Formats: sequence, C-alpha cells, structure tokens
Amino acid sequence: MAFDILVTNGTVLTVNADFEVIEDGAVGIRDGRIEFIGAAADLADPAASRMLDAQGGIVLPGLVNTHTHMPMSLFRGLADDLPLDSWLRDHIFPAEQRYISPETVHAGALLSCAEMLLSGTTCCCDGYFHEDSVAEAVHAGGIRAVLGQGVIDFPAPGVPDPGTNVQCALDFVRKWKNRSKLISPAIFCHSPYTCSAQTLSSAKDAARAEDVLFQVHVAETCGEGKAVGLDDGTSPVAWLAGLGVLDENTLAVHAVWADALDIGVLADHGAMISHNPESNMKLASGVAPVTEMLAAGLTVGLGTDGCASNNNLDMIAEMGTAARVHKAALLDPTVMNATTVIRMATIEGARALGLSDRIGSLEAGKEADLIVVEARQPHMYPLYHPASHMVYAAKGSDVRHVMVAGRLLVEDRMFQHFSLSGVMADVRRIAGEVRRTDKKMDFSG
Repeated sequence: MAFDILVTNGTVLTVNADFEVIEDGAVGIRDGRIEFIGAAADLADPAASRMLDAQGGIVLPGLVNTHTHMPMSLFRGLADDLPLDSWLRDHIFPAEQRYISPETVHAGALLSCAEMLLSGTTCCCDGYFHEDSVAEAVHAGGIRAVLGQGVIDFPAPGVPDPGTNVQCALDFVRKWKNRSKLISPAIFCHSPYTCSAQTLSSAKDAARAEDVLFQVHVAETCGEGKAVGLDDGTSPVAWLAGLGVLDENTLAVHAVWADALDIGVLADHGAMISHNPESNMKLASGVAPVTEMLAAGLTVGLGTDGCASNNNLDMIAEMGTAARVHKAALLDPTVMNATTVIRMATIEGARALGLSDRIGSLEAGKEADLIVVEARQPHMYPLYHPASHMVYAAKGSDVRHVMVAGRLLVEDRMFQHFSLSGVMADVRRIAGEVRRTDKKMDFSG
C-alpha cells in the first residue's frame, strides 16, 4: 500500500534514543503516523500519493516550545528594557486589562501560530487568559498545543471575579478535553507571588483530578521569595513542594534561581522544567542552572516565553542561545552540546508536556510532526555535522516544510490552510488602536 507522503533526499535527525542520523534518509507517512524511517535504499516499495523532496536538507522532528503566551504577540516591543517587576506591573498587566478580549486574543494567538510554524515549531505549551479563544485560533492554525487557562488572584481578562479563577480554568479543561487530537487542555497558575497558597493548591487539585498538566512560573528572579512573603528563608520551590503542587505532571517554568536544594526537591518530586534563556537574559533574570538540573536527572524542555519578553518565538534561535549562554556562564565550551540542546527542543520538550509517546522524535508509530530545513545556503555550507548546524548555523527562516500529524501545513514557506496576510491585517488594526488610545507609551523606538 502506498504511503500518503514520502519524504526523501534528506539527512534525517531521528532524535531517537541513539540520536541516529540517516544520510539519504526517507520518512514514509500513512494516516498521520510514521510508518517507515530509514535509508531510502532500504525502501521495499517507494510508492506514495505525495512525494516531498527535501532537496538535501535536514529532516528532523518538529520543535516543541514548552512555554509561551501566544496572544502576547500583540505586545511585541511594547515595553522593552525594563526590570521584570516594572515591566509586568506598570506595563503588561495594564495593557492586558485594556486591550485583551476574546477577539484580540484570537488574533494574537493566530499570529503566534504562524510565527511558530514558519520557524519550525509544531507543538507549543501556552498559558494565558481567554484561553478558549486561543484554542479556537490553534484549531484554525493547525499547530499541536497544550493550552492552560490562566489563574491569578486579581481581576483578569475574562475572569473579573478572582474567586472564580480556578473554576474558570476547570471549565476550560472540561470543554476542550478529548475535543481535538491536537489540543491538550491544562491549568496555568501565574506564579507564587500572584496566586495564594489556597489558589495554588486548589488549582493543582483540579489539574490532578482531570489528569492535566499544571504550569507555574517559579524562581524566576532572585527576589521572588520576598515577593511571596517567605521571610523565613524558604525558597519558592520548597514552598510549592510544601503545598503539594510539585509532581510529574507539573511544569516549573524558568527556575532561574533554583539552588542545589531546590534542584533536589524538583527531582525528588519528578517535576518538569521549561528553560527560557532568551527571555531570562532580556529581563536580566539570570541564567538557570540547567547543567545541574540535567545532571540531577530532571527533564528540561526549551521555551521562548511570550513575544512581549523575548521578542520572538523562534525555537531555532532559542537553541543557539541555550547552547551558548551556558558555555559563557560556566566558562566551559563542552556543556550544553548540540545534541543535548536539540533533545531539549524536541523529545525532552515533548516529555515535559507528557507527549513523548506521540511526538518529539522520528520513529515508526509516532505521529508525523516533522520539519525540513533548507541546507542549500551559504551559511549552511559545508555540512559536516547536521546537529551542529541546527544549533549554531541554522535560522528559523531556513525552515522550508512543516508537517503536523501528517498534514503539510507549510510547503516551500507558504501556508497551505490560512491567509497570513489576513492575520497580519487583523493584528495591524489592533496595534493601531493601541497606538491611538495609549498616550503614555513611547512608540518612537
């Protein structure tokens, strides 16, 4: 029986357990899953309804962005070069209260879908408000996603009464659970300093009861403990552990200021980590102790954070940053090598989201989330080590083809299923409203 799609003439980075690299490889796809992966010469029957020629490019699993806030693409560049506390409380929270609605959230999320797909991300983990509108945008965009309704202890977009925050998140989970094979609902508590102990515990209880991922920013800055009110020296990580919210279905985001004891606590509870180096650098939060986390056996995925603090969703750029910043911080060129970083951006990210049995590597039986990266460009020549090139030479704009669950969403860098110009026009209109109504913002650049 012929394949639905057969990808040929590429170097395949499988990111399987052995990190097998297949020269002149082929990937045969049927019913949205990988049926064959190996050398093209080993294909018994190369027949396919659709042939996709990689033209000497690199074929690898779609990238997994373990942390972002998709609608915040609306605020890209709105308030740069500020400390986290001022950035958040003086600019981002007020902007969200003023401009965030179901309609604007949908537009911003769809723009983020487009940006991620074009730069090779096929799965993301989001946390925001009006998450139902995010889910609708994700459904239209075709990307795979874990989506968390935001929980915070003050009036928020779509949740004017903080007393209903956990129930709203629970309603979202129940609405989207088993509704789409590409969408996994979750619950996102913003942080220990914006959510009370009761809120954190209740939200985790709800996530545990529904068997969904629980996301939380933690240990992002050195002053977080003081902001939480932990005057006895207890760390935010230890405080969360004491509340019972850390387990194998908890995604701890940032963890920049996790010390050796915190890392032990996280490992003992089986919590997952989302590392966001570019956002951490831009907000001067610090450099997370990722090498120590990996040595302790923690699962660490890679994320971009939202466009308001990065300011892009390019996971290929994030890989390069992750590899370089830790070498500089530790004065050790051997740490965070290319293979490690690619794993973080694919299979380890999938594991952090509870999806590693379905995506994150190119293996027979897994869903066909894959990308083809152009290699016929000056900055990609010569090609000795494809993994090294993906981390140190490639750019998001080098991504040529993108597939999610066997569906070709991007071909030759062109969307096959929605109008990018229409999406950008919607966002341009919203940005115009922001410019007109917010006189306090300096848009001069």
